[in-house]
Parts: sequence; structure tokens; C-alpha cells
Amino acid sequence: MSAVAQPAGRAAPRAVIDAGMGAGTGAARAAWAAALRRRLVHAGLGLTGLAVLLALWWAGTGPFAAEGGFARRFSPAAAFPALFGLLAGSDLSLHVLVSLKRVLVGLALALAVGVPVGLLVGASRRAEAATTPAFQFLRMVSPLSWMPIAVMVFGIGDAPIYFLLAFAAVWPILLNTAAGVRQLDPHWLLLARSLAATGGETLLRVIVPGVLGHVLTGLRLAIGISWIVLVPCEMLGVQAGLGYFVLDTRDRLAYPELMATVVAIGVVGYGLDAAARAALRRLAPDKG
Repeated sequence: MSAVAQPAGRAAPRAVIDAGMGAGTGAARAAWAAALRRRLVHAGLGLTGLAVLLALWWAGTGPFAAEGGFARRFSPAAAFPALFGLLAGSDLSLHVLVSLKRVLVGLALALAVGVPVGLLVGASRRAEAATTPAFQFLRMVSPLSWMPIAVMVFGIGDAPIYFLLAFAAVWPILLNTAAGVRQLDPHWLLLARSLAATGGETLLRVIVPGVLGHVLTGLRLAIGISWIVLVPCEMLGVQAGLGYFVLDTRDRLAYPELMATVVAIGVVGYGLDAAARAALRRLAPDKG
């Protein structure tokens, strides 16, 4: 009997393991299905919101607009064919690339200034006390109010646009970086000192990784602000860019192309924000 009972006794643990693996696989599949359902519901709600927005646009420029009125020139029935026509050519793509280059340069300048200053302000209470009133004052001044001064100082061209975009983008980066430094766990800094870490090592291995999520959050906010400020900035006499193209379509009375450009501005801006959100989720999941 022992010879017969022994295989059964050996098979029992394997059965338990197989049952556990099956239960684990089933739970994983259920979690994956639930996550998929949430994403589908989220995507469906987003598409519903866009559909409502499109319906309001159509209603305001179609059935509820006067017959033969000026508003009908901005209807989606005229804008989308114009958008497809612009995409088939090279003009719109060129203006989009020029605008993206300007935004990236402005953001790079804002990061180069905002991150170091934010680290200093966050690490020193005296620096915070000395700079907070001035920074809050400057932050509340609209970047567009600096346009005449920027043109007088930097002249016509890309330079004043870079300055205005950097000025608009630096504040969320600076303030979020400073907030991240203040929220660092002091035990990390004590541990770095106990291990005889140098100032540079503490900065690169403790402080910068600790504030990365805050910096990326500030960068995402800065992207949105820069993209909004960009269009009026590109009306300063430059010969390319989405803001310039808006003025060009207005001067040519090409109103369907004007609305198509507005749609393109929204689509590209949404793409920039989506890219920033994806980077935030990947590099700082707790902030995404």
C-alpha cells in the first residue's frame, strides 16, 4: 500500500501548485480585462466629448447660422476639406516644423534657467525669501506684454520669440523644481552625508532623481503655456510658423484654411501634451 500511496502523496503538491498557478493566471487575466475595459470606457468618453464639440461647431456655423452668413465660411464642412488639402501640400507641414523648433528652443532655455534656480530656491530658505516676491511679480506679468520690448531689444526674427517662450515657460519649471526639493525626504540627504558623498554626488544621485517628477510636471505645464503663447508671438513679423500662417490666411480671406490651421494647432498641441504625459508616466509613475 505504501508503494501505491507514495505516488499519490507526491502528486498532491504538484496539484496544489498547478491550481495556484491557474488561479494566478486567472487573476492576471481578470485584471488585464478590467484594465482594458477602463481604457475603452475612458477612450469612449473622450471620443464622445470630441463628438459633442464637433456638433456644437457644426451647429454654430450651420443650422443656427444665417443663410449665406459670414459664420458659414468657418463650418467644419469647409474646414476639413481645406485641412486635407493643406496636408497634401508642404506649406502646413513647414509651418508646423518651424513652430515646433521655436517651442523646443524656448523650453530648452527655460529648463536651463528654471532647474538650477529652482534647486537653489528649494534648498535655501534665504534664497526663497529673497526671490519669491520678485518671481511672483514677474510670473504674473503676461508674456505678451513684453512683445514690444522684446522686439526693440532683440529685433525682428526668432530671437524675441525665443525670449517670450522661455519667459512664459520658466515659471512652472522653476516653481515645481523648488517644490520638489522641499519635499525631498531629509533621511536621503542624511544618508548621503553619512556615506561621505560629495556635493556633486548628492546632487546627481539624490536630489536630481528625487525632483525629476516635479521637473517633468513643470515641463508639461510649460509646454501647454508655450504652445498657447506661441501663436501671438509668431505675429511679430516672422515669415513662417503657425501664427504667421493664421495671419496669412486671414489676409487672403481664406477662411476655411484659417479654421483648418486652428484645428491643426489644437491637434499638434494635444500631441505635445500626450507625449509629455507619456514621459511623465514612464519616468515618474507616481506623478503620472
